[in-house]
Amino acid sequence: MINHSKVPTVSSEVFDYIVVGGGAAGSVLAARLSERADVSVLLIEAGSSDYAPEINVPLASMQLFKTKFDWDYCSEPEPALDRRSIYVPRGKTLGGSTSINSMLYLRGNPADYDEWARAGAFGWSYEELLPYFIKSERNNRWDDRWHGRGGPLAVQDGRSGLSEFDWFIDAAIEAGHPRNDDFNGQSQMGVGYYQLMQHRGVRCSAAHAYLHPAHERKNLTVKANALVTKVVLDGMRAVGVAVDRDGAEEIYRADREVILSAGSYNSPQLLMLSGIGPAAHLSGMGLNVVADLPVGEGLQDHPMLGLIYLTDERTLSFAGTAEDFRQFQTEGRGPLTSNAVEAGGFLSTQGHASIPDIQLYFCLALYGNAGLMKPHDEGLGIAVNLMKPLSRGRVSLRSSRPDAKPRILFNYFQEIEDRKVALEGVRTALEVCQQPSLRGRLRAPYLIPKSPDSTDIWKFVQENIETGHHPVGTCAIGTVVDPQLRVLGMDGLRVVDASVMPSIIRGNTTAPVIAIAERAADILNQ
Repeated sequence: MINHSKVPTVSSEVFDYIVVGGGAAGSVLAARLSERADVSVLLIEAGSSDYAPEINVPLASMQLFKTKFDWDYCSEPEPALDRRSIYVPRGKTLGGSTSINSMLYLRGNPADYDEWARAGAFGWSYEELLPYFIKSERNNRWDDRWHGRGGPLAVQDGRSGLSEFDWFIDAAIEAGHPRNDDFNGQSQMGVGYYQLMQHRGVRCSAAHAYLHPAHERKNLTVKANALVTKVVLDGMRAVGVAVDRDGAEEIYRADREVILSAGSYNSPQLLMLSGIGPAAHLSGMGLNVVADLPVGEGLQDHPMLGLIYLTDERTLSFAGTAEDFRQFQTEGRGPLTSNAVEAGGFLSTQGHASIPDIQLYFCLALYGNAGLMKPHDEGLGIAVNLMKPLSRGRVSLRSSRPDAKPRILFNYFQEIEDRKVALEGVRTALEVCQQPSLRGRLRAPYLIPKSPDSTDIWKFVQENIETGHHPVGTCAIGTVVDPQLRVLGMDGLRVVDASVMPSIIRGNTTAPVIAIAERAADILNQ
């Protein structure tokens, strides 16, 4: 609990750069900026250190939900979902959500980035960002114009040895979808195995890739378990941050810049707590308005839902035997290296040759209740993600207290077109499940629509849709920050994370955020 009655202490330490948030972007920035010996960097993370065995075990990722490693957010009641609220896990530790997610290395579609550039995000086209994907990547298989072999981020093929994922791939091919061995290469379309952010079967988070190798640098200071409560301003210039540690508030000063990398929920929250945001909303919270900007507006995410069947086959639902642990610890192989969704694909329900509107995850475990359900039987299924939803939500303040959770409203399916894509996505997944390679392995439905009728599918969607864990756009380039990621109208203040994306990409967000941060580091070092 923050004690507002005490006068904050001003630290005698002054840093060139203060980076707020030790997740995907913050880890990259802290490491890259501190490569220069003449620059001092302070990285502040609200969560704890990531030195925890459960973070390293890929299959344990969902067991980290609703623990000290999770911000444990929840959406506001969603209008199109009969006022149902959605559980929203986010990583609260060094590495951020890269320490608790499914480790999929996916970049999205080149058209996504070219769309940004056409809309005014100059410097962010696919060809301009590709060098930063390559710079960050250490790929164990691919060595071509799309991939890197010498970067910090370990990217590899899965090491579980679970050929059961072939059932799904073969079934999807039988349903008429092409095979794709590299979703980050020449084409994104088709089905196949995903590559994972792992090193020898162990999670490779942004902290593992970037922060850990840099931790002995004398010009890099990392403070964990420290909640930034606001950006300290001198007029229209950011000069530091206020930090709460164990109820005591301390101010750290920045000579050059403050960089917010707290993610699509917490970066807008911090800006608004600092007086930067929608004027009417800030005034209503009793906050002084410094800059009237649409902070928190334009929230986009990938809505996701799973179709689950019971099976008599052996799945990952009960993995964790003594032999599984031996294999993981001594060989870096076996079921515990799996993320349970090692295969999937990108498809178009409209027959587009190069632009997908859905993503599939092939899941080899009994999954339900946003990953919180404890397995009680062997199960498997297919999750469907909408890739380019038109609906927009918002992030706003719940109160002026920094320790209050932000209000998150996804506004899923406010646009009718999104509902149409969801219906076709579910039908596509059902069709795959009925192919010869998969159909005979399904004992009974566990969580699927009552019928293929649109009314039944829509009811199923309303009752079961969850977040795809890819929030973007709440501090977007063009509305809140400029193409150099500087907050409009402010000096010494930038935002570098998924919130700056002008529109959502067709894929998972970790790899793009790391590339964005790599480019931001180059911008800052110019």
